[in-house]
Amino acid sequence: MIRNLSKITLLTLSLTTLSLESSSAFGLFSPEKRNEIHVVGSSTVSPFMSAISEEFSRLQNLKNIPTKTPTVESTGTKEGLKQFCAGVGYDYPDFANASRPIRQKDIVNCSKNGIKEIGEIKLGYDGIVIGNSVGGKKIKLTKEQIFLALAAKVVDHKTGQLIDNPYSKWSDIDAKLPKNEILFYGPPLTSGTRDVFVEMVMEDVCFTNADLINAYKDESLRKHSCVAIRTDGKFVESGENDNLIIQNLKNNPHAFGIIGFNFLIVNSKVIQAVKVDNVLPSFDTITSKKYELSRPLFVYFKREHLDLIPDMRDFIKEIISADTIGHNGYLYNSGLVALSDSELREVRRETLSQL
Repeated sequence: MIRNLSKITLLTLSLTTLSLESSSAFGLFSPEKRNEIHVVGSSTVSPFMSAISEEFSRLQNLKNIPTKTPTVESTGTKEGLKQFCAGVGYDYPDFANASRPIRQKDIVNCSKNGIKEIGEIKLGYDGIVIGNSVGGKKIKLTKEQIFLALAAKVVDHKTGQLIDNPYSKWSDIDAKLPKNEILFYGPPLTSGTRDVFVEMVMEDVCFTNADLINAYKDESLRKHSCVAIRTDGKFVESGENDNLIIQNLKNNPHAFGIIGFNFLIVNSKVIQAVKVDNVLPSFDTITSKKYELSRPLFVYFKREHLDLIPDMRDFIKEIISADTIGHNGYLYNSGLVALSDSELREVRRETLSQL
């Protein structure tokens, strides 16, 4: 668009005071250059990126390189990638955190808006935790029991037909479970954690349970409808804020929440994990994949911004440093499950080749 403007038009533009609204349409013609780094995305990854941002700023200032602490916004994976892919220039984020891999539709959206060189950093691993207050009962659940507690539709064992979920108490699902009302606090539809939870729990049960397979004979219908979560108040969306889920669990010992492993680690005095299929989430069980609700975490960056934002290259080097994400890195104490040594070497090699 800009290339097709005549010399006269360009001259006119240069002599005209552009409003903020009109300049935003051109992306790079923002009224002021932005020097600080802007990060958006996953609420699970955001605490890690906030810690990296603080340390990066501290180290830069120790080197007498005055640096603003990068801005980190917890928007959720889906919204973060949407903002990230919206365009190139000072008005758009430089990085997007994601608690799931970037999808093809995200890449297509980025490409349409001029972002054709997306760098990917695998940060480490995380487990999706079902947790409750340490003041509540310590229980274990199967993925099928979790499905029955949360699904919008379940199979009526008498008729074999799909019905609205009738389960009100955990003991309605299994007499061995507590006689407490079912109540879950969890992430919204914009969350990558929600996407992965649905895939690893809801979808897995939908495609392995014989009754559900028989009730949803059409696989595409099963994938779309079987995974739907109930909306009758038993599952409460808590926004892109796992700390709010933690607070709700502290206030109600009978409630359960869906949170990232790192939030369990930093709140271990008040929150306990539920065994899922007889396995507790831990650094070892997540690394080994013995705990099945495990997933990698990612950070994406725009290579188009490397020469636009002065500190980007150094910030990326801080992200991939062994002192940051390695087994002895400072993010380990915050609950990041570290990559293997060979994975870290590969991540560093691949990332540095793109800078």
